[in-house]
Amino acid sequence: MSRSALLFFRGLRDGLPIGAGYFAVSFAFGIQAVAVGLDAFQTFALSGSNLTSAGQFAGLGVIKVGGALAAMALTQLVINLRYCLMSCAISQKLAPGVPFWHRWFIAFGVTDEIFAVSVAAPGRLRPAYSYGLIAAAWPGWAGGSLLGAIAGDVLPDSVSNALSMALFAMFIAIVVPAARDDRRVLVVSLAAAALSAALAFAPWTAALSEGMRVVIVTLLIAGAAAWLFPLKDKEARHD
Repeated sequence: MSRSALLFFRGLRDGLPIGAGYFAVSFAFGIQAVAVGLDAFQTFALSGSNLTSAGQFAGLGVIKVGGALAAMALTQLVINLRYCLMSCAISQKLAPGVPFWHRWFIAFGVTDEIFAVSVAAPGRLRPAYSYGLIAAAWPGWAGGSLLGAIAGDVLPDSVSNALSMALFAMFIAIVVPAARDDRRVLVVSLAAAALSAALAFAPWTAALSEGMRVVIVTLLIAGAAAWLFPLKDKEARHD
């Protein structure tokens, strides 16, 4: 088996828990999408072309109130701005010489969880590994949305809310092993959580959207971490 195939299946293996978590959350999204007037095909198309849970749920709110396209565009820009930062970080981890079209497809699959797994992977990031992650995550998100839309209002709200908690549990499961193995990850994770909580409750930042607070936390904590914990040459070049 070629190296690319091995990396793809390794990414597929690492992405299966992400896909399972996405399925649970997107199932709840599908139910809500039908409630605001979308049909099953529209819900599937929406989730299939976007991998952003917060952005899609916010989009449903704009659709529900009949908001303008400009309001939708601005909402998505603010909420999803953090993915630009994540994509920049992943681009620095990609192996040298990765062509633009690979980078374009990898950027499509950048989510919080895929980003966390990608940066925690040892060595340089190869496109085959990223495609494996996406191949496991995308069907979970798009397929869960479709089944949720088909199910409609069959499940009670309590079950839908319980399913939405799976995403948070999955993200914790991704971060904890890396934090256990590397003190720097632990320090950065705790600092990010503390600053995020402070911004959420501080009077002058509580009014900011969740996406904007994530951008602020990312810039401040990532910048501080890069300054305090720079990678050694052997870490940056390890392949």
